[in-house]
Amino acid sequence: MENKNLAQKIGNIISKIESLIPVYMENTIDKTISEGNVAVCIMDEQGNVYGRLFGKDKIRSRRSYQVAWTKASQVWITGIATFAFEKQVFNGEIDDKKYGILKPDFVGWEGGQPIFLKDGTKLSIGFSGFRGFIDVEIVTKAVTLLDSEK
Repeated sequence: MENKNLAQKIGNIISKIESLIPVYMENTIDKTISEGNVAVCIMDEQGNVYGRLFGKDKIRSRRSYQVAWTKASQVWITGIATFAFEKQVFNGEIDDKKYGILKPDFVGWEGGQPIFLKDGTKLSIGFSGFRGFIDVEIVTKAVTLLDSEK
């Protein structure tokens, strides 16, 4: 029952993300980057993976999903947003060896983030296809919109 409820919440987040994509596609830069071929990957604390690919170009959407999964899985392993993790490692603030991710495999840019739902559920979410800070904004806005409905 609990997994079904979580799957429904994640489905609602994905639906909110889908509704935001056309809004962000109005920006010429983001439209040019992705042409709408974007993806989201969501991981729960147990490692269950949920996701969705958007757009008409299956190959480009597939590539976006590969990046989204890499972002989400790095957050799932580290608990730290992508780009922030790399900055902390290269500034000597944390030891990357304890996470087991080799430096060449670091994401290196924004778009992966830990998200906490109102009920305390932690999700590791990666979004890819737009500029990194926009990827973060879309996910954050989708969760905020969902939380405000309740």
